[in-house]
Amino acid sequence: MNTLLSVENLSFSWPNREVLQNLNIEIKSNELVSILGVNGAGKTTLLKCVNRILKPSAGRVSLLAQDLSTMQTIDVAQRIAYVPQSVSTNFPMEVYDVVLLGRRPYISWFVRDEDREIVSESLEFLDLEDFAFRRYDRLSGGERQRVVLAKALAQKPNLYLLDEPTSDLDLKNQVVIMKKMRELVKDTDRNSSALIAIHDIDIAARFSDKILLMHDGGIMAYGTPEEVLTPENIAEVFGVEAEILNKSGSLRIMIHGALEKETR
Repeated sequence: MNTLLSVENLSFSWPNREVLQNLNIEIKSNELVSILGVNGAGKTTLLKCVNRILKPSAGRVSLLAQDLSTMQTIDVAQRIAYVPQSVSTNFPMEVYDVVLLGRRPYISWFVRDEDREIVSESLEFLDLEDFAFRRYDRLSGGERQRVVLAKALAQKPNLYLLDEPTSDLDLKNQVVIMKKMRELVKDTDRNSSALIAIHDIDIAARFSDKILLMHDGGIMAYGTPEEVLTPENIAEVFGVEAEILNKSGSLRIMIHGALEKETR
């Protein structure tokens, strides 16, 4: 598989605080990679650096072998779709029009039939056809998340950057969304991958090709779920005791409780 995203020696600092330290990551085409770590580990900051929302203090980010810092904004918008943790708006737009905004990087003077077809396909893929002409500002938080994800799909990007896309969803829809994302990136007709910041270790283990485990602004481990999600790594990063089960090739994480801190 070709390398789709390359992050080399990436660092980022706020005044008086280093957030990311010398990160190196490579993501192949058609891979789903989940980022795990406690709050403050740098997951969101990494996504924003990859999407050029934040400017790294050092290092380089390349997409399809092209340095992102040299790319035009419109090219970045066509190739990268970013879904933040929460999107709140009181603007009275219909769901269809919100998803149509995903086609904005491709629209010059008017909306084409192709754009409308892609919007319809995105709504159908996420089972949102019945929501198409409902008011976005009147939806629940979970429904809004699905709509914003459909907007990202309508961009037809090479890279999906998703920040806690399942945070407002019930358990069933968390599984549905991760299944849909995996189905999407595994479509070999698309040259796409996904980098997803997520809290649920078990769901990440179940659906990810690779896990990026972040700790104190650095990379604790990066590899397959079996390689990364060991009881030792989970204890070190999350401070909990975990049991790893492998049932018919599907990794499951059983959390037994918090570890007591050593006293000195």
